[in-house]
Amino acid sequence: MTRSGRVAHMPVREGVSASVVAVPPGHWPNLLEFLVQRLSGISRTEWADRLQQGLVLQENGQSAKADQVCQAGQRFFYYRNVANEPDLPMKATVLFQDDHLLVADKPHFMPVTPSGPYVQQCLLVQLKRLTGHADLVPLHRIDRETAGLVLFGKALHERDAYHALFRAHAIRKTYHAVAAHRPDLSLPHVHTSRLVEDPAHFFKMREVPGVPNSETRIGLLHTEGSRALYQLEPVSGKRHQLRVHMLAMGIPIESDPFYPTVLRGPDAPEDFSHPLQLLAHSMEFTDPITGQGRQWTSGLRLQWPSKPANN
Repeated sequence: MTRSGRVAHMPVREGVSASVVAVPPGHWPNLLEFLVQRLSGISRTEWADRLQQGLVLQENGQSAKADQVCQAGQRFFYYRNVANEPDLPMKATVLFQDDHLLVADKPHFMPVTPSGPYVQQCLLVQLKRLTGHADLVPLHRIDRETAGLVLFGKALHERDAYHALFRAHAIRKTYHAVAAHRPDLSLPHVHTSRLVEDPAHFFKMREVPGVPNSETRIGLLHTEGSRALYQLEPVSGKRHQLRVHMLAMGIPIESDPFYPTVLRGPDAPEDFSHPLQLLAHSMEFTDPITGQGRQWTSGLRLQWPSKPANN
């Protein structure tokens, strides 16, 4: 069993928290063989390099050795490390922070947590390095392709109180999206459906018959010829919910690499010139810790309108 996230007695290294793997009953010749078999998504060469660099630790914090014996019940801690990590063209911005919360503006293409080829450039690791706050944790997620507001908690013991707001739908989140203008649509509209993972593409979602598990309020803000700017308010928080609901309305979001057609898989090179036109624009709620009203608006903008108006 593996688990990501900060372990209390393990240090954060360059903004990256340790992940842990527990040894189940069984027999392995040595630690290297155990890691190769148990976490087969990482190559033998990579595990050997991590062990040599001291990126795998024993429970006492000492570096583990490739040839050491491992027994059931032992735990080992390791740090994600990606060689030749690709560069992202933009950096995140901190909009607000106090003793409880940090609010960041995430650019397009940046994952919130380590994912795929991105570790040092993911939002969480950047913020840990910037603030020196090892307990920082995202309280929700937005897609890597989506830009805008992400809320982080600073105190581990306060995390459940903030998560309760999301479970109770007590946080108003507003998104902006650019898509085709369809005058025939009756807006505003509340779209509900049942979303499940697409069996043909693990990285996509799709609508299926059944009891709805997702809900989005869709409204029209502005039009510009054949294009329109929409306001989306997700009541639930399913993966790719806004993107799939807009597709179901016949107005897929501009520059979506997955919907309606897969233009680039999750491991394909990025096309930074065509970011998904979806922005986590604003967030509003009553803070369960301080009782304060909280409200933030993203400083990022979509490609709207097509051309700036002349002054």
